[in-house]
Amino acid sequence: MDSNPQTLPVNMTPDELGRIITRQEKLFVLDVRNETEFKDWKIEGQALEIINIPYFDLLDSVEPALNRIPAGERLLVVCAKEGSSRFIAERIAEAGRSEVHYLEGGMKRWGEHLVPVKAGDLKNGGEVYQFNRLGKGCLSYMIVSDGEAVVVDAARMAQPYIDFARERGIRIQHVVDTHLHADHISGGRELAGRTGASYFLPPQDADEVVFSYLPLTEGRDIRIGHTDVRPIYSPGHTLGSTTLLVDDRYLLTGDILFVASIGRPDLAGKAEDWVGDLRNTLYGLYSGLPEELIVLPAHFGTVAEMDRTGAVSAKLGDLYRQNPGLKLEDEQTFRQTVTEHLPPQPHAYREIRQTNMGKISPDEETQREMETGPNRCAVHD
Repeated sequence: MDSNPQTLPVNMTPDELGRIITRQEKLFVLDVRNETEFKDWKIEGQALEIINIPYFDLLDSVEPALNRIPAGERLLVVCAKEGSSRFIAERIAEAGRSEVHYLEGGMKRWGEHLVPVKAGDLKNGGEVYQFNRLGKGCLSYMIVSDGEAVVVDAARMAQPYIDFARERGIRIQHVVDTHLHADHISGGRELAGRTGASYFLPPQDADEVVFSYLPLTEGRDIRIGHTDVRPIYSPGHTLGSTTLLVDDRYLLTGDILFVASIGRPDLAGKAEDWVGDLRNTLYGLYSGLPEELIVLPAHFGTVAEMDRTGAVSAKLGDLYRQNPGLKLEDEQTFRQTVTEHLPPQPHAYREIRQTNMGKISPDEETQREMETGPNRCAVHD
């Protein structure tokens, strides 16, 4: 191998990739996983171009890749865990291509990376931060007021929230799950345990949980600093789904309403039972709220929903004009859409629910495998 360091590929960290995607910078991605894995879950970005050539098709020669990679483009080679992409990136660099990178930790680490962005300000001082899990389309929040914070719908990885708060002198007082999640393992209980925070969960979703919690119920506001977080019971995705109204300005909708779609009611096997609740929440409760409220969902479907800062949000009134899930006025059409025409269910969603109930305790590697792939909490991808 040529030992000239200028010909060697350079690792690209998930943080660097996150900045590229958020800034909508150009990047050419070569994914060397097998076709099935690639079709199921891939890196997305508005300025990215991506192709898939399996690793074993490039072992003898990287010529098939060289023929498809535009000259002069910054290249990122991606695999599941890093090793295969690093090997192929080295071969491509040896062939004379410049600006060749491989993704550090592969898709495994990309699926766990969190990017915090500021989503807005509070009236009496303070901020709302959105933690974007770019590789899975999961969104969580830290609402900060007067040095105190509440974290909402935390991802499995608790450390990024702890680090973020510590660096800013913030004390995490409360942790909230808006519902019992089925697409990812909640980090809520771990985060609460490590910070001494209170942990809230809707009681309607907690019939089978084996741990203690505080009930997240309408009429019981959560106070942090100078700000009230008001729970609004909004069933449909789950029986206990609860929306949070923050500062009378931000509407954290969990998995009920997204920017480009609506939540699905089938992940607990109760689609027929919960479809009416979902319709009542979307077409009754939410339609009566102020149009100027800023919707902050727990997931997004594509990076096109992100703004130039990397945040995902929209005014409620705009969603009623643009979101296809809010244009299903006919009840039968709505019922068919949210019970029959659905994307595949999330990987291992039954086991994820069991984990979030505390009924099973998989080791770290098993949890990582359970979460592999995109979120699928929306009616439409």
